[in-house]
Amino acid sequence: MRRDPPQDGGFSLLEVLVALLITGIAFGALFQGALGGLRAADISGRTEEALSRARSRIAVLGQASPIVAGDRQGEDGGGYRWQERVAPVSQRAAAPGSVGTALYRIEVRMSWGEGSAARSVTLETKRLGSTPPAPP
Repeated sequence: MRRDPPQDGGFSLLEVLVALLITGIAFGALFQGALGGLRAADISGRTEEALSRARSRIAVLGQASPIVAGDRQGEDGGGYRWQERVAPVSQRAAAPGSVGTALYRIEVRMSWGEGSAARSVTLETKRLGSTPPAPP
């Protein structure tokens, strides 16, 4: 008596389609995760650059003599826009003909992007500066 080896039928078409569907879903989830990581890294890099630019603007404003109160804005290149607000917080009266001092609040806002992708960072500090001489 001769015995035939068992015949292996392999995978059915339905099993192959289900396996491909599961693989596609897994790759889609991996792709979304990687895309989210890249987006977060880009936002982080742009935010760090905006902070660096804002710190530089504050350093320049703090070294100005005398510090000039007011609002200013402009373009900083690379898609960044800046807004500065300098306002006196308190002033010390000076004798006639001498220079007084004042405490200034300095706020710098850097923004970039458009529409729903618009982002911004704001830095604020206080600096002591001189005021124009009091009239005699």
